[in-house]
Amino acid sequence: MYSDGSALRQLTRDDCLRLLATAPIGRIIYTRQALPAVELVNFALADGDIIVRTDRGGKLAAAARGAIVAFEADVVDPEYRSGWSVTAIGPSREVTDAAEIARLQEIGLDSWAPGRREHFIRISPQLLNGRWLGAGHQAFEFGGAA
Repeated sequence: MYSDGSALRQLTRDDCLRLLATAPIGRIIYTRQALPAVELVNFALADGDIIVRTDRGGKLAAAARGAIVAFEADVVDPEYRSGWSVTAIGPSREVTDAAEIARLQEIGLDSWAPGRREHFIRISPQLLNGRWLGAGHQAFEFGGAA
């Protein structure tokens, strides 16, 4: 489906998940002290959910427990004016099950932030929206760099 002309295309849910799986960094948007807050995080996908590894006592962990959050990731090539952006909205939850934590420790998600990061937050996308921009010469084939 096209919107805003032929260069801007809406993505399917499967396309959004496939593209998210290729991005190492995203932004989690949540509420902190009744105001919007945005944190840059590295992440991974597991079973269609977004997984963030953080410290148990951090502001992100405290703010995201059980909240509805937004998550956004993108890849853009300014030279060719092309790329994609995906936004996910859904509930976040602290992962507390020992077996699930053990499984998540094996998915290769190492926090880029310094310090010990043994706490996992799982965001389950209820709404998933993505757009693909490809103007003029496409620098990207769908799903990755050319």
